[in-house]
Amino acid sequence: MEGKGCLGNFFQRCKPYIAMISLQFGYAGMNIITKVSLNRGMSHYVLVVYRHAFATAVIAPFALVLERKVRPKITLPIFLQLFVLGLLGPVIDQNFYYAGLKFTSPTFSCAMSNMLPAMTFVMAVLCRMEKLDMKKFRCQAKVVGTVVTVAGAMLMTLYKGPIVEMVWSKYVHPHNTNAAENSGSSDKDWVKGSILLIIATFAWASFFILQAITMRRYQAHLSLTSIVCFLGTLQSIAVTFVMEHRPSAWTIGWDMNLLAAAYAGIVSSSIAYYVQGLVMQKRGPVFVTAFSPLMMIIVAIMGSFILAEKIFLGGVIGAVLIVAGLYSVLWGKYKEFKEKEAETIPEAIKGAGENGGMKTVMEETEEDNDIEMQKSQANKLSTPAVAVQSVEAPKA
Repeated sequence: MEGKGCLGNFFQRCKPYIAMISLQFGYAGMNIITKVSLNRGMSHYVLVVYRHAFATAVIAPFALVLERKVRPKITLPIFLQLFVLGLLGPVIDQNFYYAGLKFTSPTFSCAMSNMLPAMTFVMAVLCRMEKLDMKKFRCQAKVVGTVVTVAGAMLMTLYKGPIVEMVWSKYVHPHNTNAAENSGSSDKDWVKGSILLIIATFAWASFFILQAITMRRYQAHLSLTSIVCFLGTLQSIAVTFVMEHRPSAWTIGWDMNLLAAAYAGIVSSSIAYYVQGLVMQKRGPVFVTAFSPLMMIIVAIMGSFILAEKIFLGGVIGAVLIVAGLYSVLWGKYKEFKEKEAETIPEAIKGAGENGGMKTVMEETEEDNDIEMQKSQANKLSTPAVAVQSVEAPKA
């Protein structure tokens, strides 16, 4: 039974990591499918509308059924926060991200998105969600990591460099010459795309910070996700009417455009928002954003195979700097988490000792009935021994 308890404990600790790694695979697929759809001429404004319409349709029924008894009332301050969340995530972030994706490539876009943890960290410090003590080495690591991450992003923006050939490139590219020509990676305005991606990343970081604040007051996670997706759909429709004047842009059939909208809505919006919210409540916004380099690696491999994507030296060097800076921030976060954990455990043991029972340390985990029976039997057997010791104590 002890081994079973240890295994369960290990799984509980691994759940946030498993959830975030799984999401990166989902995001990677979204980047590839979306790039193909945008290359075929789909408007990114329309794509955002359909994406969040799908997301709302999928997650709203679960919110209505599963959270009908626990859903808190929406006050005006909470509604304003939800409205801004819909504006930051679905409208600003995704429209700017898709626009930047048009001008660059999936791998480059993912690499630029690795600025997200550093931006989130800076904003968390400004919002007093993160404490910064420069006397401590872990805080210095977080600051240095943030600076290195920004330097890597600037390098990717300003320096392109020669093409880096992958091991499999010579086998893949000859069969996809037309795709490479159509994508026109070398002729795109990379600086403009980079600026759009930086704005998108800033909006995404702001979304995470505001989501963490909102979830303290509105703890129905499914309902929160549904409302944000619904408000994002309405706001995106308004933006699309202003920016997209072609009625034909709204046309969608049983093709890649429909797949891109459905996949992005179900996986990258509804499921992702909900899972990120759950993980963020336990580990904070910086932890949630820490897994983006994995997406970059997955997209680089998939993009090179599927899209015959060209990878440039400036992008590789910048991506390395971004990842190095990112994991400097992560190391500082890990040390901070361990310090808090070390401070919490002695306090719990001390409180248990003052209450006269050491078992309170273990009372947080639910135990099976057979374990409870074993404990009661053990207490009955140990009672005579305690009694004998109390009688013999005066003799000593």
